[in-house]
Amino acid sequence: MNMKVSVFVLFLLLSQVSFGQERVATPVLYEFSQVTTIESVVPGGLGRSRMITSGKDGAMEEVKLENFFSFVGINFENVRNNDKTITDKITRMYEEGWELINTASGVYSADKSTGIFITRYLFRRVKVS
Repeated sequence: MNMKVSVFVLFLLLSQVSFGQERVATPVLYEFSQVTTIESVVPGGLGRSRMITSGKDGAMEEVKLENFFSFVGINFENVRNNDKTITDKITRMYEEGWELINTASGVYSADKSTGIFITRYLFRRVKVS
């Protein structure tokens, strides 16, 4: 490298150190939405199953899901329909810019013949100012 180029490069480097503005990382702000599925495990199809979406400002959306059981036992068509409904909801959330960041599942049974299966899906997306 010739002397003029070296001096110029050195000047640029020093000017960046001396006069460069310190960059401060802007924190990323998120908004959150939670989807909760409650699926009844009640013989005879007598339970109630729902998918509840809660977003900002406490707005809620409730979608009916099918019960796992009919009068003859597990109704696999209902299980398939619930899976499709839940998957469609997750797909729409992704299309709207939401990212699934956590899931939590649990089962509750007061006795051996009834209960509920609950799953919570927590989504976030970058908050637009």
